[in-house]
Amino acid sequence: MNGTSWEGRTGRRARVRGCLLGGAVGDALGNPVEFLSLAGIRRAHGEHGVQGLLPDEEGVVGRVTDDTQMTLFTAEGLIRAHARAASKGIGGAETALVRNAYLRWLDTQNHPAPPFAGGDSPIRTGWLRQQPWLYARRAPGNACLTGLATGHLPEPTRRLGEPGPVNTGSKGCGTVMRSAPFGLLGQDAESGFRLAYWCAQITHGHPTGAYAAGALAAIVTHLLEGDSTAGAVLRAMELLRHHPGHEETTAALRAAVDLAAEGAPTGEKVETLGAGWVAEEALAIAVYCALVLPGADQVAPALLLSVNHSGDSDSTGAICGNLLGARHGDVHLPPSWLVSTEGRAVITEVADDLCLEAEHAVAWPDGRYPAC
Repeated sequence: MNGTSWEGRTGRRARVRGCLLGGAVGDALGNPVEFLSLAGIRRAHGEHGVQGLLPDEEGVVGRVTDDTQMTLFTAEGLIRAHARAASKGIGGAETALVRNAYLRWLDTQNHPAPPFAGGDSPIRTGWLRQQPWLYARRAPGNACLTGLATGHLPEPTRRLGEPGPVNTGSKGCGTVMRSAPFGLLGQDAESGFRLAYWCAQITHGHPTGAYAAGALAAIVTHLLEGDSTAGAVLRAMELLRHHPGHEETTAALRAAVDLAAEGAPTGEKVETLGAGWVAEEALAIAVYCALVLPGADQVAPALLLSVNHSGDSDSTGAICGNLLGARHGDVHLPPSWLVSTEGRAVITEVADDLCLEAEHAVAWPDGRYPAC
């Protein structure tokens, strides 16, 4: 990474920013219609459905949900893990440090605002947890909440494909909607895939949920390397093929690829892939929308397609935004949507910090990312 050109570093930063900001934009687009059917969306917003950012139930436009919140804390955990390995020469604690980051997210769900008692340990402090706008509880997934309460730390030495002990039957989309940052820290696709898999099992035990998270990380890695969306998806499917129990995730991705080849997109076609409440369906819907409208000038319609369906619109929008932003960069995100999206400045800072940490070890000031 240190040997890359100025242009290469700039291009990578735009894609990392695009990935995180695109996810937030998609999340904000889908948030107000998450629990509506496609017919209900069309009744409320016209035959074309959602066509831009809408006010939520409190009348506020551009609010994000737990999808963006957890994605940011994933990024924070990875930065801390990388900083620890670089500054102390101690690696291998990534899963634990990402779990610690999720505990900080859990603090934001259990307290009204910072600061509060119990925050004196470096594990439970940091710059991100000081952001008041993150202290909002917006329908977080039950498996994420209960999974963190168990205290389970997955062992990366175990074989992939085995059910985890926490929420063993759960493959909810809470695994995949938070996992794009695993593809952003400059690792190879296999490493990001495996780390996303194990960190998914902190809260969800079903292997399919973990494989969907790993597949998203791998796709994002390939997109940052300059691959096309179709090429990145196919390479992730090839990676999946080598692991036991991959079939559900691979079948969902194959269905998305095949559907994208069938011509003009519609909301009805999106719904043939599922509703997005479970991980492989959410990933498939997002992948389909990114594949069927692949151009840099098609980012807006692809994002709209990803939220106009009966199901988990904010999660499918967030994942699709991750993919589109990683492919095209932040410059191609619709400006009027971006400027109205909650937390935009903080999200941009986290993206830039990820890039800086990936390029070289950083001595972060004022305890911004304690290496613990």
